[in-house]
Amino acid sequence: MAEIIRQVTIRGRVQGVGYRAWLAHTAEAVGLHGWVRNRRDGSVEAVLAGRDEVVSEMIERCRRGPTAARVEAVIAETAAPDVLDLRQPGERFSILSTL
Repeated sequence: MAEIIRQVTIRGRVQGVGYRAWLAHTAEAVGLHGWVRNRRDGSVEAVLAGRDEVVSEMIERCRRGPTAARVEAVIAETAAPDVLDLRQPGERFSILSTL
């Protein structure tokens, strides 16, 4: 199976509701690697890398998010491998500082 990388932007009420922790935990549990962070515009940004079908399913899960979230939009785009370099050294999936 081919590995893909998607950069995902999630908009709505997604900050202050545990979205980053939920996304990191869920992504790791299904075997993905990458990172997630809040953005100053109120959105959450993530990079998801792994098998195509697993990444696609995770993107669908992002449309729901954790219980307290209210997701309005999820935008997923193909990303280059170098975006994974933002992860913390030695971590499979990182929660990064706000950008």
